[in-house]
Amino acid sequence: MAHNQFELLKQRRFLPFFTTQALGAFNDNVYRQAIIGLLFYLGVSPEQRTLYTNLAPALFILPYFLFSATAGQIAEKLEKSRLIRITTAMEIVIMSLAAVGFLTQNMIVLLVALFCTGLQSALFGPVKYSILPSVLKPEELTGGNGLVEMGTSISILIGMLFGGLIFKLAGEYGPVVAATAIVMLAITGNLVSRAIPRAEAGAPDLKINWNPIPESFAVLRLAKKQLTVRNAMLGVSWFWFIGTVMTANLPTYADVNLGGTETLYIFALALFSIGTGVGSLLCEKLSARTVEIGLVPLGAFGISGFMLDLYFARSGITTSTGLDVSAFLQQTGGWRVVMDLVGIGMFAGFFVVPLFALIQSRTPKSEISRVIAAMNIQNSALVVLAAVLGIVAQRYLGWTIPQVFLALAIGNALVALWIFTIVPEFLMRFLSWLLVKTLYRLRIRGMEHIPDEGAALVVCNHVSYMDALILSGAIPRPVRFVMYHKIFRIPVMSWIFRTAKAIPIAPAKEDKALMLRAFAEIDRALAEGEIIGIFPEGRLTSDGEIAAFKSGVERILETRPVPVVPIALRGMWTSMWSRRGMQSESGRMARMRMPRRFRAHVEVVAGAPVDGSEATAERLEAEVRRLRGDAA
Repeated sequence: MAHNQFELLKQRRFLPFFTTQALGAFNDNVYRQAIIGLLFYLGVSPEQRTLYTNLAPALFILPYFLFSATAGQIAEKLEKSRLIRITTAMEIVIMSLAAVGFLTQNMIVLLVALFCTGLQSALFGPVKYSILPSVLKPEELTGGNGLVEMGTSISILIGMLFGGLIFKLAGEYGPVVAATAIVMLAITGNLVSRAIPRAEAGAPDLKINWNPIPESFAVLRLAKKQLTVRNAMLGVSWFWFIGTVMTANLPTYADVNLGGTETLYIFALALFSIGTGVGSLLCEKLSARTVEIGLVPLGAFGISGFMLDLYFARSGITTSTGLDVSAFLQQTGGWRVVMDLVGIGMFAGFFVVPLFALIQSRTPKSEISRVIAAMNIQNSALVVLAAVLGIVAQRYLGWTIPQVFLALAIGNALVALWIFTIVPEFLMRFLSWLLVKTLYRLRIRGMEHIPDEGAALVVCNHVSYMDALILSGAIPRPVRFVMYHKIFRIPVMSWIFRTAKAIPIAPAKEDKALMLRAFAEIDRALAEGEIIGIFPEGRLTSDGEIAAFKSGVERILETRPVPVVPIALRGMWTSMWSRRGMQSESGRMARMRMPRRFRAHVEVVAGAPVDGSEATAERLEAEVRRLRGDAA
């Protein structure tokens, strides 16, 4: 297992795939920009160039509507590395056709090849994201997706630069250089793909429905089975909407509002792309190597904040013209625009990477390729909608580009609030993530012992009212915690616990009916393959020491002998919301002392699983004591 995302780049299970998808994104953009270069090389009229710039995106996006559902089924049925080799072999054939178009300077051939490129991308899309949960551990998903998004963003940017420069630098040899480059890149991608290790099919017995229309509706229905996944998909599609609006308007924005040349447009695009790449990479660090959907609200509101500031930074037409990058940075507010573009991209990375990881972690492996296909159909619809609304806003409503950005900032905030209202788990995770990050400095060890799938019981010492939130942020899979009903009902925290589907419990002498309901719910959750977290001491420690584990854990395992993972919290006793420094009157809390040091150092340490049929309260207590040691 990789200890950080960059170690994945040294491993065969990830590096060949990462390189293959990056080369594919690079080649697509070299090809599309080279066509624009050819139009200038041929000296066509501005009207013909405008026709291409409107027709080309439509030709590229159309296959996503027509073939994504079929692609999802194929990706589900075939072994994944084989399918990637097939799609990269298709790329060689398609780019060979495109090479003929460049050499003969035939736009019809180039546009046909562009449609075929869209088809190849539509076939590659479902396997691109469905392979990751097959080759990565749950705690590696966020980092792996971050690397893929970073690689895609940077590859698109460099591909556009390279493709745009071919005809400028190669002159009369431009068609030959363009033809050679795209074919060689396609061949390189295919050769690299042959090093991708085998990744088994999700549903090898699936019967493919070749009729794309009913199957498109079928995969869209499949994607709606889980509310959280469905809305994560909407979030990803909204990311594509934002990206389309931004990138489509940057060329004119750089010219009209920033007073720059084509070089300044490339610089602005680079800022947005690099910001997205940086944000994608930071997700693993910020999420402590879990699928932390609490970053999604942070990303959403960050996008709106920086986009709002971008509007105020340059809300009108500039009087300057022909500025290069250096001259622009010397203008008043130049660095502010730089900060805003990087900020929008960075928070977009915070927004989309956890959503991809969530979709992958919460979707059954036998359905994930079809769910990704459904998402691609949605993405395509939002891309088209973004283009249409952009045209309507500017041509028919008379909006300036800064006004479009302002509307997008407001719309993004409203969409985010809507998603977080219908799926409160996103906001709940944000609040718990914010609390934990604010109050503690966490070190997490041993999470490889958490089973990748299937039921398990997690047992831990109980030190503070924050224990469940800390553990839920450290454990790479969703955990349903069993907690004392009075803690469950603490104001504000109660909403977080309810949203996380925690299970309240009480001793028999307090509320026997509640206790029986709790045990029944625990058994049902384990039967469905969920992870249950319990604090077997039954109460918060009052002196920092671990109390004897109660027999309730044995009662659970007697009915359902699942693996038990012991976990110890270290360093929590001196932190906020432990009972250290609290006086008790008849069992009621009287006062709370602030921690001696703000942001206390806390460790979460997991040990090897104990077989449920052999686990006893005494043995589990001994394991937790050993893991905690003297760090109370």
